[in-house]
Amino acid sequence: MTVGVLALQGDFEAHGKILRGLGADVREVRVPADLDGLDGLVIPGGESTTMTLGIEREGLGDPLRAFAASGRPVLGTCAGMIMLDRAHLGCMDTLCERNAFGRQIRSFEEDLSIPGIDGPPVRAVFIRAPWLVEHGERVEILAAVDGHPVAARQDNLLVISFHPELAGEPRVHELFLRGVR
Repeated sequence: MTVGVLALQGDFEAHGKILRGLGADVREVRVPADLDGLDGLVIPGGESTTMTLGIEREGLGDPLRAFAASGRPVLGTCAGMIMLDRAHLGCMDTLCERNAFGRQIRSFEEDLSIPGIDGPPVRAVFIRAPWLVEHGERVEILAAVDGHPVAARQDNLLVISFHPELAGEPRVHELFLRGVR
């Protein structure tokens, strides 16, 4: 099982560490050829404008869209959630609002129950986090904070607006890897 982590910007190394700890082989993805042979892909948090520029610079837009359309699992966290929406890569029938909970000083943690994750609630770290302002009929909302969707799934795409890698929370990655297997 080989999983890619988009490594243009953001804390891709922390995602790789969690995935390796769960038994996955991890490849950092920087150019289209790095997507070859992957069983799944993580698009980490970071800054969505910077990620968009990196994706354009490296010619990754169409290859990332093709990867998502192939049915292989994709996990988008925070800015990764934004990158998969209609206004960016257009892979998911969602629209995000950037920095929806506020700027950096409004960062917070929340316990969330997410379908498919057993045990205690998931500790979610929100840093300049987005939320979904629109979603299509095929999008399943998995969790919300104050009525705002922060976790969702559409077919093979799983998105969250928080950072499980910062909380040392491997269960979101485990949920993703179940799809990869």
